[in-house]
Amino acid sequence: MNISQFRKLLAGGLAGIALTTGAMATATAAGAADHGVRVRGTVVSVSGDQLQVKSREGQSLSVKLADGWKVSAVKKANISDIKPGDFVGIASLPKSEGGDGALEVLIFPPALKGTGEGSYGWDLKPNSTMTNATVGDAVKSVDGSTVTVNYHGKEKKISIPNGTPVVTLAPATAADVKSGTAVFIPAQKDSNGMLSAGQLIVGKDGVVPPM
Repeated sequence: MNISQFRKLLAGGLAGIALTTGAMATATAAGAADHGVRVRGTVVSVSGDQLQVKSREGQSLSVKLADGWKVSAVKKANISDIKPGDFVGIASLPKSEGGDGALEVLIFPPALKGTGEGSYGWDLKPNSTMTNATVGDAVKSVDGSTVTVNYHGKEKKISIPNGTPVVTLAPATAADVKSGTAVFIPAQKDSNGMLSAGQLIVGKDGVVPPM
């Protein structure tokens, strides 16, 4: 696959994860009574446009898949892969001693650099934040790394302890959405409480979407 083909795939199927940190993160309404919901869980079944998911909270959820829905996957990366100039999405929590500590890191492919830039409230854990930004520097230490990231003229330092999940995005197909697959879904809920989605992020090869 050449870079133009991969870029096209990214634009069609992977941009949803970047948009999640912006529109979805702030629960921006898609309509008068619609709002964003992030579903994290495991696929139970998929039939036509109906996806059944068991959420991480143990709920059984039905998600209607939009026409032309897309799927991408996460694949394992390493702290050492994070380099100055990379565009990353880091979920983090404030540390008692100051600064933020990473819960997970997503290294965006170059084609998505700049998408969803900013720092937003996130619901991976209570009081967590998602920051989509460009790495200014990455300083390694015995217990991990500390990165300085830049977004909209602001700067933030985030420590990344050893063992923090680090992933990047990879192509996937509808065949990867099957029973038992870990999934992250930026969904919409309508006024009747029905969930729908146009993008799915799935785990492959034992890697679970950490966002």
